[in-house]
Amino acid sequence: MFDEPIPDRCRELSHPDIVNFSVSVFIVLGILVSYLPQHYKIISRRSSAGLSPLFVLLGTVSGTASIANILTLPESTRDMGCCKEIGRFPCAAALLGITQIGVQWTCFFFIMLLFLIFFPRNSPEADINERLPTWKEAILVLSLSLTFFIFAFLGSVIFVYALPGHIRGWANFLGLLGTLLAAIQYLPQIYMTWKLQEVGSLSVPMMCIQTPGSFVFASSLAVRLGPGGWSAWGLFILTGCLQGILLGMSLSFLWRERKARRKADTSARQGNGNAVVLEDEDGERAPLLAGERGNGRA
Repeated sequence: MFDEPIPDRCRELSHPDIVNFSVSVFIVLGILVSYLPQHYKIISRRSSAGLSPLFVLLGTVSGTASIANILTLPESTRDMGCCKEIGRFPCAAALLGITQIGVQWTCFFFIMLLFLIFFPRNSPEADINERLPTWKEAILVLSLSLTFFIFAFLGSVIFVYALPGHIRGWANFLGLLGTLLAAIQYLPQIYMTWKLQEVGSLSVPMMCIQTPGSFVFASSLAVRLGPGGWSAWGLFILTGCLQGILLGMSLSFLWRERKARRKADTSARQGNGNAVVLEDEDGERAPLLAGERGNGRA
């Protein structure tokens, strides 16, 4: 009774690979750091103008689906069950994949909150070209995000405790939903960024970190979950591709704005030079020139 054999998977997890553990911890920290520029930019500008409500909504819902997916996958629940058989450090190492997705969901959920807190109401930014999103749309983002969170939570509880035989189907449904929403998520933001022809409150440093990071993250999950966890790591491959498109567009707009500023600065300097020459031709407005004339007469 007291000598029940430890399952092979638990025995494997009881001896974590230090290299894989270090890489996983690095990824967790990388995810956290990658979102900080976006948080900072919204707070520093005190505006979320330029962020698409659909981008924020679908990103939040997609993240919720992803965390619910990995928490209900049989592979994940098996690893969590092994924590009863192994030590604290091996348990922490075994759950780093779940931690990675949990940190990502938390960071994006915070973006959603900042989007609401700093939503530009009665701001001059609302007059840019076409009509920007309304406050009602921002509130709708919060309402739908919370509604889906409740749906995913209750559904997961039901399948885990009442319908365990169908848990993989539920997990795959969440994974497919997360993948689909991730694809749709970037389309509204790509459209809005193209429509505004500027980056706005969207953080380019965040995308510079996350675009390659998505592929590293997907590789880490694929190693942990194997082919059976394709619905979890496949999401991040697709996300990385779409985010790369948005990053390329944003960089092109920033480069164009930089060239325009340089051209404007050059024109301003040339204009000031001409103004000085014109003023010098007027003896009354150019005391230096008048002094030179006086010296000439002397």
